[in-house]
Amino acid sequence: MDKFETLTGIAAPMPLMNIDTDMIIPKQFLKTIKRSGLGVNLFDEMRYDQDGNEIADFVLNKDAYREAEIIVAGDNFGCGSSREHAPWALKDFGIKAVISTSFADIFYNNCFKNGILPIVLPKEAVDVLMKDAEKGANARMTVDLEAQTVTSSDGAVFAFEVDAFKKHCLLNGLDDIGLTMEKASAIDAFEAKAAAERPWA
Repeated sequence: MDKFETLTGIAAPMPLMNIDTDMIIPKQFLKTIKRSGLGVNLFDEMRYDQDGNEIADFVLNKDAYREAEIIVAGDNFGCGSSREHAPWALKDFGIKAVISTSFADIFYNNCFKNGILPIVLPKEAVDVLMKDAEKGANARMTVDLEAQTVTSSDGAVFAFEVDAFKKHCLLNGLDDIGLTMEKASAIDAFEAKAAAERPWA
């Protein structure tokens, strides 16, 4: 998993509330167990018509937001069923941070495990950042995980809280496998000792 330290990028405004995981990645795309390739189907039913043509007024289809790395969203982002494909699709598209007033718990935790930083801020702060995102590609926000701040293109700074352990994992690019591998030498030592003590096992 890539390390997340500081991100400066385009933010796409998505003020809709209760964006659920089926909207993020519809159920017909859940057959794969690969983490890659889902970005093209991110928000599929919002991005494309029934013939597969782009819907011009959807935010991620607009030229200014095709390279967005941040989403500023309405309340309760990621609600619905607990599908890990949702953060997979966001990450594969290029989204590295989502800012909202609240997230569904399972989606929130899945984001950290997949290298995405979900940021909870008060409504007043999200409103400011939403207006900033509406300015387009020239209005780039900066997310500093070490400092725990989001800075708008105008220089307004908003501090956010994040669990210390989750912060450590993102800063060091550690998913569950990476955390286990940090203990590789201890695991090897245990296995060697066990093999010596119980050679019949």
